[in-house]
Amino acid sequence: MSRFASLFAALYLFWLLLSGYFTASLMTAGAGCALAVVWFSRRMDVVDAEGHPVQLGIRAWTYWPWLIVEIMKSAWSVSRIILDPRLPISPTLVRFKPGQKSDVGLVVHANSITLTPGTITIEAGAGEFLVHGLTRDAAQGCVASEMDRRVTAFEAGSAR
Repeated sequence: MSRFASLFAALYLFWLLLSGYFTASLMTAGAGCALAVVWFSRRMDVVDAEGHPVQLGIRAWTYWPWLIVEIMKSAWSVSRIILDPRLPISPTLVRFKPGQKSDVGLVVHANSITLTPGTITIEAGAGEFLVHGLTRDAAQGCVASEMDRRVTAFEAGSAR
């Protein structure tokens, strides 16, 4: 039941954020819409630990800021490479086994790699990732990385 309550709260807060108006009629309409979406979602049986992972909520508040800093550092590095007249790139593919066990953890890790400029997860299947890096260092930096350790800690509380 807490999963549905948190979904309602998230949808209602999203409604309020996008609306920007706080009149009684609009707030009531927002609550009604959020309640209807929660009810439809429950009837369709799409609210589960993977679709709405509330068990990861607290850990997300520590992981996201770290990821944003990593994205900014990587964007700076890629910008320097692009602006360098010699264009010092060395495109590299690397295959490795991530430390995550759950589907949510694997998806978070693969998407975190792709969000980081200079790297992209090409393949994520059979317990392995294939990552393309703009430079050899960027590609090798994905293997046994700090990101792998942080995502593994992030998923520690998730249901398998």
